Amino acid sequence: MDKLFLDANVLFTAAHNAVGKAAFLFDHAGAKRWKLLSSAFAIEEARRNIAAKYPHCLSRLEQLMVLLTKGPQPQAMATPIALPEKDQPVFLSARSAGATHLLTGDLKHFGPYMNKPGKSGGLLIQTVADYIAGL
Repeated sequence: MDKLFLDANVLFTAAHNAVGKAAFLFDHAGAKRWKLLSSAFAIEEARRNIAAKYPHCLSRLEQLMVLLTKGPQPQAMATPIALPEKDQPVFLSARSAGATHLLTGDLKHFGPYMNKPGKSGGLLIQTVADYIAGL
């Protein structure tokens, strides 16, 4: 079973686009093909952004959150890949939670490591579209 760690932008997208690829992950979470994970850090970032841009979607975000497991938030430490400080907690949480995949839409910061687990300490970093295409 894949363990999918969802970045804040994936949570945000699933909450405001109920028929998109990110929502698909939640809609099919019960099939036991994957387990959804995130962190308090990512969830709070998604919540802030939804509240600012799509406040009517806050209740959907809360409904989705019950379908995932909140992983640990480790203390700040060096990451094996070069990331801005704001992205390091997401990467560290994904590794601490034992995720097989880190799903994110952040191509700017995670892009150089996408689909290259050898460069990201064994963690497969992908967009949701890449993950779904590989099913």
